[in-house]
Amino acid sequence: MTLAEKILSAHANQKQVMPGEFITVRVDLILANDITAPIAIREFGQLGLERVFDPQKIVFVPDHFTPAKDIASAEQVKLTQQFAREQGTGYFELGQMGIEHVLLPELGMVLPGDVVIGADSHTCTGGALGAFATGMGSTDIAAAMATGDIWMKVPPTLKFVYRGNIKKWVGGKDLILYTIGDIGVDGALYSAMEFSGPVIDRLSMDGRFTMANMAIEAGAKAGLFPVDAKTIDYVKPRARRAYKVYQPDNDAEYARVMEYDAAKIEPQVSLPHSPANAKPVSQVGDIKIDQVLIGSCTNGRLEDLRIAAGIIKGSKIHPGIRCIIIPGSQQVYLDALKEGLMEIFVSAGAVVTTPTCGPCLGGHMGVLADGECCLATTNRNFVGRMGSPESEVYLANPAVAAASAITGKITSPEEIIK
Repeated sequence: MTLAEKILSAHANQKQVMPGEFITVRVDLILANDITAPIAIREFGQLGLERVFDPQKIVFVPDHFTPAKDIASAEQVKLTQQFAREQGTGYFELGQMGIEHVLLPELGMVLPGDVVIGADSHTCTGGALGAFATGMGSTDIAAAMATGDIWMKVPPTLKFVYRGNIKKWVGGKDLILYTIGDIGVDGALYSAMEFSGPVIDRLSMDGRFTMANMAIEAGAKAGLFPVDAKTIDYVKPRARRAYKVYQPDNDAEYARVMEYDAAKIEPQVSLPHSPANAKPVSQVGDIKIDQVLIGSCTNGRLEDLRIAAGIIKGSKIHPGIRCIIIPGSQQVYLDALKEGLMEIFVSAGAVVTTPTCGPCLGGHMGVLADGECCLATTNRNFVGRMGSPESEVYLANPAVAAASAITGKITSPEEIIK
């Protein structure tokens, strides 16, 4: 069996599962945020139950409109907070919270071998730890809060193998944008993406989180990495409970196997209005921008901020643009502060905000006006994603974003760091 099939069969109490088979699966963690949790909570109330199945396996993270941007968002957070207190579930208040897909792995709440479901499509980020993590609708989350189970179809698995020596300034973001550009936004539709190969072995955990996060942008049900020494080094000091490592079998059957020569991959930029519209930064042309956003659940980790700060240090943000830095969690914020990264950003003329999804979904803290153009390290650039439907969003890695913040146009970091 593949890695996804190994995890699902164990959680379905079956010796083996096959793609296309419908199974009932035990879950290890259920999560929701300040947009999706209220819907799930109301649906849970319609079931007529007084208690969730296990409050230790449910967590709410208010991260989309936090701090609350208006009365409506404040009411969403209040409803979620009250339910969490009544039920005794996990809840992260402002000051302890972070972007859910950064925070929960960081705190050891997502572990190898887990089945994790979340009322957010980027729940697949947890696959970097060798977990089967997937997004679901709020009504499905309500049912899972009641029973502890989900009903699903076993997805086929696509295997992606990356070989060769990776170029300077190329990271996980570029590997996944290149892959999505190759297979398309529906190239892994309702499939598990399994990432492997020598390049993946050398890739940092932060880079793996980035790739797993964007599996959904290829239509995938989940994006998984086999557990190795790097995974264990990350998990061991964080784990709050026991976990089990699963590995794909050598004779596992894959629906398709794709191999890439990473040496041929440059830093990528996805042009509007699709993550699949990816091109090497050298082929993008002269694109002027109004805003740069560095952060999000895709690229808001410490490694990302280090890369950006390394390029921005000693320079100034272009006077014609805004540069917004959003750490992925309070811990990332604190670590970056201790390392002096925040001083570099602020001295350069950037703005640092509290951890939040904020502008990524066009919520707050950097919404775009008509005709404005943003280069972001986020995961989506659909029409109207960050504000006005007349705005444009380009996706790139933190190095390209930092270089572009200095020049005011989409720029390769090679033009800044000689």
